[in-house]
Amino acid sequence: MLILNDILRALAGGALIGLATALLLLGSGRIAGVSGVFGWLVLGEAGPARWRLAFVAGLVLAAVAARAAGLASPVELGGGFALLLAAGAITGLGAGLANGCTSGHGVCGLSNLSLRSLVAVGTFMATAALTVFVVRHGGL
Repeated sequence: MLILNDILRALAGGALIGLATALLLLGSGRIAGVSGVFGWLVLGEAGPARWRLAFVAGLVLAAVAARAAGLASPVELGGGFALLLAAGAITGLGAGLANGCTSGHGVCGLSNLSLRSLVAVGTFMATAALTVFVVRHGGL
């Protein structure tokens, strides 16, 4: 039963991500790339910020609501805050080099049949698999 619940949660989460992405695209013509949205807010570049603030606030509030409803477990971060900041900076650098993140390329780019997004997502997945292998097995 536990596996079925996990599958249903994953399906519901994927459906909600797809719905939110479609609504943003249909409503504003914008792509739901989280790193791009957040980057524009951090860097303070030109352009309307109101929808970006609402987008990021929605991400945070959805996580808080899921936790409050018992749908999400607390995440334990090993390594401390400094490691978290370093990981975020490296992730941001990678998203900048790839001209997008997993949400932009994986959700929006692949659905638009973008070859660049297919290559980016393949790279993301291979890097994630290699990272898990190295972390779990202590090396290559």
